[in-house]
Amino acid sequence: MRAFTGQFTQQEAIPDEAIAAAVDVLKSGRLHRYNTLGSELSVASELERDYAAFQGAKYCLACASGGYAMSIALRAAGVVPGEKILTNSFTLAPVPGAIASVGAVPVLVEITPNLVIDLNDLRKKITDSNAKFLLLSNMRGHLCDMDELVGILNETGVTLLEDCAHTMGARWDGTLSGNFGLGGCFSAQTYKHVNSGEGGLLTSDDPDFMARAIMLSGSYMLYERHGAAPARQHFTDARLDTPNMSGRMDNLRAAILKPQIATLEANIQRWNQRYDLFATHLGRSATVVVPERSSKEFYVGSSIQFRIPEIAEPDARQFVADAKSLGVELKWFGDRDPVAFTSNHHSWRYLESQILPQTDDVLAGLFDMRIPLTFSLDDCRQVSEIIVHCADGLVLDGAA
Repeated sequence: MRAFTGQFTQQEAIPDEAIAAAVDVLKSGRLHRYNTLGSELSVASELERDYAAFQGAKYCLACASGGYAMSIALRAAGVVPGEKILTNSFTLAPVPGAIASVGAVPVLVEITPNLVIDLNDLRKKITDSNAKFLLLSNMRGHLCDMDELVGILNETGVTLLEDCAHTMGARWDGTLSGNFGLGGCFSAQTYKHVNSGEGGLLTSDDPDFMARAIMLSGSYMLYERHGAAPARQHFTDARLDTPNMSGRMDNLRAAILKPQIATLEANIQRWNQRYDLFATHLGRSATVVVPERSSKEFYVGSSIQFRIPEIAEPDARQFVADAKSLGVELKWFGDRDPVAFTSNHHSWRYLESQILPQTDDVLAGLFDMRIPLTFSLDDCRQVSEIIVHCADGLVLDGAA
């Protein structure tokens, strides 16, 4: 079989408009978001205004990273050290890391074979832990039944914060991911849906929550220079009671991001065209299982996941190696040893060990792959053929 020669980490070039805007900021010398003249809005404030409009949220805060957005969201929501916080067992390290950063204790909830939080286990963990917050990770762009989730949380008095690093622009039954709870946290890291290298956004409709978040981000007493901030009266106490935990976004990154918001919807369509092609081709395999998605879910397919149920550990390693020999880079979430961005709860040793047999069974056969927009549709066809060839061939070899 012909090897694939494309690059799985090669993103599209930053748009010319964004490059020009970044150069303008550099020439001005005013990179700090509060370095403004008169009543002008900084570029970071303009980004907040534009993203709030895109998200349909009242308020938006631009900050240093998606992980930082989660950390200050937890603090602004009132989480205190030692408090138990529910979150998915299938996620990336910055999610439990954000919980640990505020001194709280992650309580991991099982996942289903479709890679979303198990709502039955969530009910049990709410009762057992008495936790009052859920930091929901929409991991790898998969949305659970948000109607049922919100019903459970309303019934039990649990506050929802959403990690939408992989679901910027995704919707459940028409409602944008990030708009189901107290706040939504987004990432602008290179491998996300908008790219400034690093960067984060936090949105909410709650003025007091957002006032605390803005103060936490390091606004000093310049909170009125934000593009999508609550009115002054919501800062009366927050400006004196809330610590400055500097994590602002600078104007350079904001300048790079602002033009990308306007093209986000078009890029989502391009990602989904590629994702759907992969899902169709992988679905023809005798071995590979692609997660099912609800008709209520509008996803953003910037990566694809699939399972090979009951695959043994040596076979999983062989499958990844065979694919790599043909130019296809896969990540295996069943590996106990973390690799690059990929890890699982067994390697987060700063957490108390938790027993998650259902999650472990899913992760044992779970593989993950980026879908950069630099891939053509022909590239996607070739890569999917390689995956099926390696997966089905491994089973045939084993059966022989």
